[in-house]
Amino acid sequence: MLDINKIFGTIDMIDRRHLDVRTITLGISLLDCADADINVCADKIKRKIESKAGRLVEVGKAIETEFGIPIINKRISVTPISMVAAACSSDDYPVLARALDEAAANCGVNFIGGYSALVQKGLTDSDIRLIRSIPEALASTKLVCSSVNVASTRSGINMDAVAMLGETVCETARLTAGDSGMGCAKLVVFANAVEDNPFMAGAFHGPGEPECEINVGVSGPGVVCHAVEEAGDCNFDDLAEIIKKTAFRVTRVGQVVAQEASRRLGVPFGIVDLSLAPTPAKGDSVARILEAMGLETCGTHGTTAALALLNDAVKKGGVMASSHVGGLSGAFIPVSEDEGMIAAADSGELNIDKLEAMTCVCSVGLDMIAVPGDTPASTVSAIIADEAAIGVINNKTTAVRIIPAVGHEVGSRLEFGGLLGSAPVMPVHDCSSERFIARGGRIPAPLHSLKN
Repeated sequence: MLDINKIFGTIDMIDRRHLDVRTITLGISLLDCADADINVCADKIKRKIESKAGRLVEVGKAIETEFGIPIINKRISVTPISMVAAACSSDDYPVLARALDEAAANCGVNFIGGYSALVQKGLTDSDIRLIRSIPEALASTKLVCSSVNVASTRSGINMDAVAMLGETVCETARLTAGDSGMGCAKLVVFANAVEDNPFMAGAFHGPGEPECEINVGVSGPGVVCHAVEEAGDCNFDDLAEIIKKTAFRVTRVGQVVAQEASRRLGVPFGIVDLSLAPTPAKGDSVARILEAMGLETCGTHGTTAALALLNDAVKKGGVMASSHVGGLSGAFIPVSEDEGMIAAADSGELNIDKLEAMTCVCSVGLDMIAVPGDTPASTVSAIIADEAAIGVINNKTTAVRIIPAVGHEVGSRLEFGGLLGSAPVMPVHDCSSERFIARGGRIPAPLHSLKN
């Protein structure tokens, strides 16, 4: 029997606490689009995406209207393009990026992810071509997102790829400097990337996934913050229980939307990603949850412990609400997309070193961080390597989405608008990492990777 109080509670979460379904993402396999002629391949990609995703936005809007649940983004993820393009005789991979962009625009979605490569153990010729093409691909498209997985617990860290990605990030920043480095906001470098992530910019449809599937990402930092504030000065055991119960209710909303979208589109339901994804809107901040626990500001001592409790409780509550929880699932800490993080960075309490420590216990990693435009590529690579090491050693997904702010120094700000918000330019260490990055090769996998 339905509990009327729980129904009203859910309505309140939607109306006043910023609860929404952040994205419904349709994953599409493009493996059957491979062709030696890159233009033929591009045409196949465009036609398949449009045939599979043509109704995605329409269905998403219908569910919003009928269920009264906001669905903020409708997105597409595809097979890593380096796999699809391996058969192409041409190395002009931006042709494929523009095909993705056109298909996404025709389908009316917000973003399309999968201009990607999986290079944790080594680089194929196609992987190298794709990575080298990323700056041009992201500069010449609006909706295409790119990701590269450079490390895994099983394989270690591919430092040759890490070195390449530092150069790639800096070149992407240069080519999109007139657009606040937006290309870098659409590029994620992963360790232990997952194949069913619905969130951009890191979404791709992994080779282990079905032909098509629906993955849903929910969000609710405002709901959790309100629950923590109402809990008052209870002990940590009680606080964890409150967050778990709240995460359960949030995930249930995502489960309903995922199953309904799956039914209407006639494709399998994949997973619900229950990540707390903040926005720049006041009252929708992960940082404010940590402060509601008793910290004067996010970034002060105790922040990592508070985030660990939050991340664990969210996962436990979500797992009880759905049999198919996946993606990244936890708490995101993107600086530019969280008004509390922005405030903490502006005050000087939150810096990159503290953010790196926080990534040991949260989902993803150093996300939407702006650094001075003259930051060397080797420093960017070293930041990527540090974050990959955390992921590899701790057997978790970590990532870096960093924006060298061309023409900007520490203290200025990049404005992205919308959900991407604004990023204060944060300082990096002045001492060089160039000799370290120049070694190349692979940092071996840790001993605990040998689980067979």
